[in-house]
Amino acid sequence: MVIASQTWWHLARTAGLVGWALISASVIWGLLLSTRVLGRRPTRPWLLSMHRYLSALAIGATAIHVIALLVDSYVQFRVIDVIVPMASSWRPGALAWGIVTLYLLVIVEITSLVADRLPRRLWWTIHITSFALFTFGTIHGLQAGTDASNALVRIAMIVAIAEVVFVLGVRVVYRRRAWT
Repeated sequence: MVIASQTWWHLARTAGLVGWALISASVIWGLLLSTRVLGRRPTRPWLLSMHRYLSALAIGATAIHVIALLVDSYVQFRVIDVIVPMASSWRPGALAWGIVTLYLLVIVEITSLVADRLPRRLWWTIHITSFALFTFGTIHGLQAGTDASNALVRIAMIVAIAEVVFVLGVRVVYRRRAWT
């Protein structure tokens, strides 16, 4: 079976965008989970399951993104290029944002899987880096993504950023009311 020359490149681009969208959804879902703004329905266990599911899908999409970049022959990334920040000769700064995003994603996911064995404060401190993960992933997409100039991609990024900021604002206001 012959695979078209740009198939891996298209797969890498698509998986990168899907991974970013899943990270965005997971951050938004996590913020919703940390408040009771949705009331009693949906239930907290369902919200937590969906949050974990979105995060797991984000890991999968990110893995596909990285593997497709390694297999693609256009830029010819080496393994070191996709795991060591600034090692690549192709847009090293832009790739560094993505590599740090990957590391944060893995760290947040692993610590979440073992959260019951960690001190709550340590888990929370690590988990809060999800905001950096979302920010760095967005910067990576804007700097390295060949689709960053696409109007629909830019609109999607603006909408996701606005949603994260809005729901974060709701969470802050909600928590302050709970404290008073």
